[in-house]
Amino acid sequence: MYSILLSAGWPIWPLLIISVLGLAIVIERAWYLRQIHIFPKDSLETTFGLANAVSLQKTVSEAEISAVSQLSPVGPLFACVLREKVSGSTADMALEELQASAQSTWLKLERYLGALATIATVAPLLGLFGTVVGMIEIFGSQGAINGGAGSPQQLAHGISVALYNTAFGLLIAIPALAAWRGLRAMANQRQHECEEFTRQLFKKLYADQANSTNTK
Repeated sequence: MYSILLSAGWPIWPLLIISVLGLAIVIERAWYLRQIHIFPKDSLETTFGLANAVSLQKTVSEAEISAVSQLSPVGPLFACVLREKVSGSTADMALEELQASAQSTWLKLERYLGALATIATVAPLLGLFGTVVGMIEIFGSQGAINGGAGSPQQLAHGISVALYNTAFGLLIAIPALAAWRGLRAMANQRQHECEEFTRQLFKKLYADQANSTNTK
């Protein structure tokens, strides 16, 4: 492997750097977007249990609502609905706060996906750049300049730089693009699930306004 890196020349190093970044993003997002992480065990039961208590006009403390916000990455969204109801806000006021909270929640779900898409786009271009560098080394060799055949070692090195960088660029871009599409689908699925649970929670607390719920 090390000999391949040497044969590919210095243009391979930017590709290696973005490949490491891309792999780190894929691992982090795949872990973060797991359903058990977004909706931990018993978190929904706890949330809807507090909603039942609020609906029955039982006393629910701020500490209990704050605990809901700490249960999961989408906990602040559920806590927002509970807090607005406890504070006596109308359905319209609660919906406005919920929409603001939802935007920050969706950003957390989609975090780093833009960077992964950029890596998938940039990797082939960096590979093409390495190819151009290899071709420059071939045609810029002393033998080529003087009209001769050039050194075989120089020609081989230039061809290696060109081909290895092209291959590495595609090798990084294809998995990165596939991972981006998969992680984007996971993020959308988690968002839809969160929207549905939030709609149900809002419907329970604001039954008369349930049909107008839209957290997007």
